[in-house]
Order: sequence, then structure tokens, then C-alpha cells
Amino acid sequence: MSYELIAILMFSTMMVMLATGQRVFGAIGFVAVIAALLLWGDRGGYDLGFAAAMKLMKWYPLLTLPMFIFMGYVLSESKIADDLYRMFHVWTGGMAGGLAMGTIGLMVLVSAMNGLSVAGMAIGATIALPELLKRNYDKRMVTGVIQAGSSLGILVPPSVVLVLYAMIARQPVGQLWLAGVFPGLMMAGLFVFYIWLRCRITPKLGPILPKADRDVARAEKYRLLRAGLLPLFIFAVMIFPFVNGWTSLVESSAIGALAAFLAAVVRRRMTRQVFENSLRNTLRISCMFMWIILAALAFGAVFDGLGAVRAIENLFTERMGLSPWTILILMQLSFILMGTFLDDTAMLVIVAPLYVPLVDALGFNLIWYGVLYTITTQIAYMTPPFGYNLFLMRAMAPPEVTLGDIYRSIIPFVGVMIVALSLVISFPEIALWLPGHVYAN
Repeated sequence: MSYELIAILMFSTMMVMLATGQRVFGAIGFVAVIAALLLWGDRGGYDLGFAAAMKLMKWYPLLTLPMFIFMGYVLSESKIADDLYRMFHVWTGGMAGGLAMGTIGLMVLVSAMNGLSVAGMAIGATIALPELLKRNYDKRMVTGVIQAGSSLGILVPPSVVLVLYAMIARQPVGQLWLAGVFPGLMMAGLFVFYIWLRCRITPKLGPILPKADRDVARAEKYRLLRAGLLPLFIFAVMIFPFVNGWTSLVESSAIGALAAFLAAVVRRRMTRQVFENSLRNTLRISCMFMWIILAALAFGAVFDGLGAVRAIENLFTERMGLSPWTILILMQLSFILMGTFLDDTAMLVIVAPLYVPLVDALGFNLIWYGVLYTITTQIAYMTPPFGYNLFLMRAMAPPEVTLGDIYRSIIPFVGVMIVALSLVISFPEIALWLPGHVYAN
């Protein structure tokens, strides 16, 4: 049997297992181990799995994963995120669409707290959505805002997905996080601009709050500003020493986790239940990602041994005569297709063993490609008919928001994200300038 046929058989077996509802790490790890045993026998197969496990355990930057997840859950469980929305409610309610624009700001800060899009979706749907609907905002507008804003969680640092990509692609986590800063802020800015323009043309989509709701004493407004910006201060305390080279990435993550814990203690919100929930969720999410990384490493090792990447590169470039840019665009389209039925981590571990070496062989920058993958995943999250975020929103939205409303709400925001993706593809320095500048110094 040829290596190309073996690679196709591995992919098809894995997809069949996923279609039957198996866990992502279970399907990928099972296919990797069975393929290794069949190809290289007992000794080679067992060595491959053991080597993947040892590589994972020795990867020092992986310590950042539980630190950042713990930081995010402490800030979320202690309701510090609620203060954020109250701040935006008071400070932006006087503009048409102001609360929707404030919700995007909330999502950016939640992303800087947690690094997971699901957390942003949960906070947006439980805190922002009821308030926006109560203030007569258009239901399609607000569901689109929350879905689009929550997707920033996998791009704005500390993105957990970029940690996973860094492990699989063997790239520095710090550079990937810095590469996501400007694209993430640019996308958030484009969302805000779209909301402002749309509400300026059609004010009823995002009405100005009544004066009674905005009539808050100046002292109270500044108190809310201080409380709402606390997560941003924690992020600055964590990231400033790292950017200036005073601490390593792991040390900075520990500073962030400690700062979040102390902030909850000072605000008298660090109860036994908050602490226990934060630890349990941190352990659950961290273990899930470690199993996924372990399975992806084993799967990638089999592909490296088969030489499948070189075979596929020759198929695209020599036999089919495709240019590197055409291949890159086809890769991004495949992510959008897979995003209709898979989440971001599943997509990454399924195709990364093939795509990452191929991107490197075609001469593209792997840090830049990590940002492209993440933006494309954001788009895939919200692409009908089975986009991951669409069904999360449906599960959390009130009954008056139908699935048809959710589908239609996301169309303009997907268009904005495609514009952002096109800009990063056309101008790679949007992603590469900051990590290049920081690491050069």
C-alpha cells in the first residue's frame, strides 16, 4: 500500500470516528497508535506514543495553559466581568449603538482574561444580551454582536488555541500571542465601526438610552470606570514585564494568575465556592487540552514517518501546478468547511500535521499562518448551517430569538471578518511587526 493511500485511510478513519461522536483526542490518538503499530510493529508503535508523551511533559511553556485558564475563571466566577458591562453601560449608552459597541469592548477584555471564545459567549449571552434586548436593540444586531465579539477569545492573547498551535507547529507561544494583538484589535475596531455606521444609518437598531438610565453621578461613573478597568490593569501587570524582557512567558502567566486571585480577594469576592469552581474548571480544561496535544503529536509523528507531507506538496505543486498562494487559499477554505461541524481545537489537530509542514515547505511564515488559521477559524465558527457559535447562541438566547434570526445576524459580521483576513493576508506585517519588534529588543 502506498504512503498516500495510508494517509487517506488514516484521515477517513478518523473522520468516521468523529462522526460517530467519539472524543476528539480519542479518535485522533487511536488512529495514530493503531497506524504506528501496523507500520512499525510493537516496538516502534509503543516508542512513538511514549516519545509524544515525553515531548509534551518536557514542553516548559505548557505551564502557561493552566495559569491563564485559572486567571480567566477567577475573574469570571468572581463576577468582575459584570463590572465591565456596567461600566460600558454608563459610559457608552449616550450614543446610538453605544451598548453594542461597549459589548465589543467587553468581549475584548474578556478575551484578555480567559483566552477561550466559549467564555466570551457565556458572559455576553448572560450579561449583555438581556440588557440589550431590554433596551430595544434589534435582536439580530445584538446576537451578531455577541457571536462576533466572543470569537475574539481565540485571537486576542492569552489565546489558549494559539498555545495549542504553538505546540503542534513548534513555534514560540510568546511570538504567536504578540502576533495576535494587532489583528485582534483591528478586527474589534472594524466591528465597532460597522455598528456605528449601521446605527447611524438606521438609529432604531441601537437606540440611545433614556436620560434617566444615563443620569449617573460623576463620582459613580469614575468608580465604575476603575472597577471595569481592573481586568485591563491585571493584563497590563502580567504582559508589561514580559514585553520588556524582565520575565519569561511562564513567569508572566504566574503573575497574571496571582494578580487575578489577589484582585478577587481585595474585592471580597474570593469565596470558597469561587475558588473551588475556578480550580475544577482549570483542571478540566487543562487536561482536555493536554490530551488533545498528546494525540496531535502522535498523529503528526506518523505523518512525518510516512513522508505524506512531501507527497502532497508534490501533488499540488508539480502534478496539479498550483501556486503556493492558491494552495494557501484552499487550506483556508477547507477550515471554513470543517468549521461547520467541528470546533477550533478539533480542526487544528486534524489538519495541523499535514498543513503546518506544508505551509513551511511552501515558504510561508508559520507565526503569520497561525494568525490566519485563527481568523479563519473565527469565521468558520459562525458559518451556517452548523457553525459552532450559532448553536451556542441558540442554546443561550431567549425563546424570541430564533435560529433564523441567529443565522441572518451573523452575515455582516462574517463579511467584516473576511475583510480583516484579507488585510492580514495582504499585509503580513500587521501580525508580524509586534513580535519582530519585541523579540529584536
